[in-house]
Amino acid sequence: MKLTRLAAGLVLGMGMACAAFAQTTMKISISVAQNSHQGVAIDTFAKEVEKRTGGRYKVQTFYNGSLGGERESIEAVQLGTQELAFSSTGPIPNFVPETKILDVPFLFRDKAHARAVLDGPIGQDLLTKFDAKGFKALAWAENGFRHMTNSKRDVKAPEDLKGLKMRTMENPVHIAAYKGFGIITTPMAFPEVFTALQQGTVDGQENPLPVIISAKFDQVQKHLSLTGHVYSPCIFVMNKAVFDKLSAADKQAFIDAAKEGTKANRARVDEDDAKGVADLRAKGMTVIDNVDKAKFVAALAPVNAQFEKEFGKANLDKIRDFK
Repeated sequence: MKLTRLAAGLVLGMGMACAAFAQTTMKISISVAQNSHQGVAIDTFAKEVEKRTGGRYKVQTFYNGSLGGERESIEAVQLGTQELAFSSTGPIPNFVPETKILDVPFLFRDKAHARAVLDGPIGQDLLTKFDAKGFKALAWAENGFRHMTNSKRDVKAPEDLKGLKMRTMENPVHIAAYKGFGIITTPMAFPEVFTALQQGTVDGQENPLPVIISAKFDQVQKHLSLTGHVYSPCIFVMNKAVFDKLSAADKQAFIDAAKEGTKANRARVDEDDAKGVADLRAKGMTVIDNVDKAKFVAALAPVNAQFEKEFGKANLDKIRDFK
């Protein structure tokens, strides 16, 4: 009798132990440093997923392009070799063409406008476009407004950009626009950019202040111009098949965790934007903060005419006029 009870107790104990350790591990990656607006996004997301699922799901976080650049990470999520990624929209139009419209230069007035569009019906409808491509888009987050840096000269007007060899994201809208400025565009994955700037393979690059700061581009770039030419969203994406296997409660947990990650991400972008210029000046960068944006907008008139044909003027105006 005692042996039977002992055996039953052992079986029960082993069952409880197995249940306690029944944890599914997933991976999420970014191409920039952990101490960044993207790092805080995925760190918050991972913590929230574990909390909201009672520890049944654990998200491992990877930084600095250790699992590949943004395009490689998005491809991995689509193929199912990686469960999650957090990326700028740079490479996203190559997978979900409907998102291209967000990358049109000077489309958004400010961050409040951009966030309202992404959190509202326009942005939420765009999230549904990912489903057919093998993704579940969990939430929009952000990089911020993109600015120009280079090692050659101050950029105060569009003509100052002519002939500069600039790294661009692997994004067709950006490339078309920057060619309109007379830039020699060089598409390149983010993990390669610092070395390319250091070695003079390219003269410059363009990114929001939080990226310029976290990537330490002040070490290899002298000139910064606050052009604010493109608003750069980020996004949490998950492999669609992996998401579909979750229970309804766990699906909501992942979505809510991404929303918390977005809150932390946007707060860090605001913080970096508020202190970034002073920090970069203190590190020796020349900052041009009185850029005549009207001249930059005018220089892109031919390119914008192409964008109006491609996306439809009504669709662009719907975003421009959103309140």
